[in-house]
Amino acid sequence: MKKLQSKLAILMLCLSLFIPVLASAHEVDTNGAAPSLQATLGELLGEHALLAVIAMQKGYDGAADFGNAAAALGKNTDDLSAAIASVYGQAAGDAFKPVWSSHIGYFVDYVKATAAKDEAGRQKAVAELEGYRMKQAEFFHNANPEYFQTAAIADGLKMHIGHLLDAFNSYVNKDYAGAYADTRTAYAHMFMTAAALSAGIEAQFPAKFPAESVASPGIDLRAGLGQLLGEHATLAALAMQKGIDGAPDFTAAAGALNSNTEDLSAAIASVYGKAAGDAFKTVWTSHIGYFVDYVKATAAGDEAGRQKAVAELEDYRMKQAAFFHSANPAYFETAAIAEGLKMHIGHLLDTFNSYVNKDFANAYTFERTAYAHMFMTASELTGGIVAQFPDKFHGKTAAPAASMTTISMMTGSTAVTVNGKTSKMDVTPVMKKGSIFIPLRYLGEAIGVDVTWDNTKKTLWIKDGNNTAVFWAGQSYMELNGQRKNIGAPVFLDKGRVQVPVRFIAELLGWDVKWTQSNGAITLTKSMPAATATSMEHSH
Repeated sequence: MKKLQSKLAILMLCLSLFIPVLASAHEVDTNGAAPSLQATLGELLGEHALLAVIAMQKGYDGAADFGNAAAALGKNTDDLSAAIASVYGQAAGDAFKPVWSSHIGYFVDYVKATAAKDEAGRQKAVAELEGYRMKQAEFFHNANPEYFQTAAIADGLKMHIGHLLDAFNSYVNKDYAGAYADTRTAYAHMFMTAAALSAGIEAQFPAKFPAESVASPGIDLRAGLGQLLGEHATLAALAMQKGIDGAPDFTAAAGALNSNTEDLSAAIASVYGKAAGDAFKTVWTSHIGYFVDYVKATAAGDEAGRQKAVAELEDYRMKQAAFFHSANPAYFETAAIAEGLKMHIGHLLDTFNSYVNKDFANAYTFERTAYAHMFMTASELTGGIVAQFPDKFHGKTAAPAASMTTISMMTGSTAVTVNGKTSKMDVTPVMKKGSIFIPLRYLGEAIGVDVTWDNTKKTLWIKDGNNTAVFWAGQSYMELNGQRKNIGAPVFLDKGRVQVPVRFIAELLGWDVKWTQSNGAITLTKSMPAATATSMEHSH
């Protein structure tokens, strides 16, 4: 598909429910080895990003629970190391842990230097993070030389580091809306990373991950719902903390939680229709409001108000359970859904009450439990939806075969090849400060989107339907549909052509990218419907 994709809109993969896949004799297993690998990596990497943001905020503020937030982040590292060990062996897990842990330490150093207004210390931490990402990239390459390229992993880690520093710097500068937008970007990026890592592992061990079990709309649905539901749990816990503390960023934290609700509602609508999405949003939003009521009553010492909020949450969970049962009567039992929601509500109230009582160790234990429970919920919801719509997963009529579109360029060369047909550019891809930059116009034309350049304003627009991406020469950020996104390095002009980092633009547009260091070859690939791929071949 030729759609520009927001990093935060990855969950709209749920739309794939309405695209029949190739006929299969077996029902899609969304709980098999491959989907579980991707779900586990997404859960742990996403949690790392959220806990890192929280720990950095707490560290800068000198909060009493900083040590506990950092400890939770350490436990996440233990779980990640165990996941690596489950694939590559205990020795690999043991080797992964100190490297991964080091970058958490460097973030702490950056926070401390920022609090002390020690610019030299900040720059030292940034340099150490740069060294870390190369060591971490080498680790993955050594574990999987054929499928994990050092440069590709290093570029992904550069984005991860940039996202977390952006979120922290915005927080320090009191740009709280920007801080939480960057936090959601950092979180979403980890699920893209999980998908890429799991794909490489699955290709490396085909006997354990058979080809027919590694990709399906159902697997995408499970990953997407897990991402959104997990984010809801942690953002809710954080917003409740900010509320009881009277923190200046409470409104921004609540705003991020509301944005998550919008995305969840859109995911529900992609399965059951817009009316259902709207109905879901109303019910789901109500329970967030009841949590806020509980926080306010706690702050006021109003026990009657707290009990009223608990009663309203009880009423909410029955309404929410009824919603899911009515949407899927055969597979979603009201009592089972209501019981799951009771656990969700209990986890968040336990997290908050422990925080209020300054039992910070338990507060973060409960928070991690609340987060993990949402991924179990996502798995159960996915199973019911897949069973409800079997034709969407192994229908009798096969969809038109997808075509793998390939775009090839090379540093120092003006040739660009699209599906075997070569044409000439007037500039070449270049290596600059460790990143590969490619001319944006030629990539845009190759994938069939409209590209417009305003030389006076030094501004380039890419338009595809209702989506608009805007880049400015000399700036290290861009806007997608009005939402600012950090690129990681300034774009620049080369003979009137805008050059952008290939990793950023490939991720934005949903392409896989491979760079061969020995000859500077850049290859972008993406599976597309046959009609789309054919039209691209004639774009030149």
